[in-house]
Amino acid sequence: MSAILKLSHVYYHYSDAKDNDYVLKDINFEFEKGKIYAIKGRSGSGKTTLLSLISGLEQCSDGIILYEGKNLKTKNLDEYRSKEIGIVFQSYNLLPHLTAAENIILSMDINHLKDKNKKQKAIELLNQVGLSSDYAERKILRLSGGEQQRVAIARSLSYHPNMIIADEPTGNLDRETEDEILTILKDLAHKEQKCVIIVTHSKNVCDNVDVVYELKKQKV
Repeated sequence: MSAILKLSHVYYHYSDAKDNDYVLKDINFEFEKGKIYAIKGRSGSGKTTLLSLISGLEQCSDGIILYEGKNLKTKNLDEYRSKEIGIVFQSYNLLPHLTAAENIILSMDINHLKDKNKKQKAIELLNQVGLSSDYAERKILRLSGGEQQRVAIARSLSYHPNMIIADEPTGNLDRETEDEILTILKDLAHKEQKCVIIVTHSKNVCDNVDVVYELKKQKV
């Protein structure tokens, strides 16, 4: 299967840094649909920067990033972020005063989805990540960390993205809950044929994905 996302000789340095002071240097990674990937590296190795490049929030200083064979710089990046990628955060980034279903429906509204029955769609997405329909009406404040992360994953699926990008999605969870979240993400890759990319420090996560890429901290 050809890569849905390809980074070729990608370099990145901050605008106020010296030309040779790179955060990322000569990165060559490929990502396919139907696989789950882990990106690991020590603090300062550029993991967050790499996610920003993949998400279209930043542009590389040199090299090229291709999405479905097209240069990411030439794409409508707002449309790319709202339709092609779903992002899952370590801190969940849910609105605590809303219910699980309302958080998912809000994402649909922000992305201008015209589903006729958004409430039912939200319930179906919650079911997909292992939460029963009862959870739809529960406020986020009443949910455990693992349950909140499931809601966050369901929210990321609300607009049917090709890629799921997860930034330390199990960083705040115990080992048992980490395994449960990892199983959900693996199923999204292997059963739903999505490309799942996880930034992680967890050895357990790295041991249970298809491909591990490691970033090295650049010497100054």
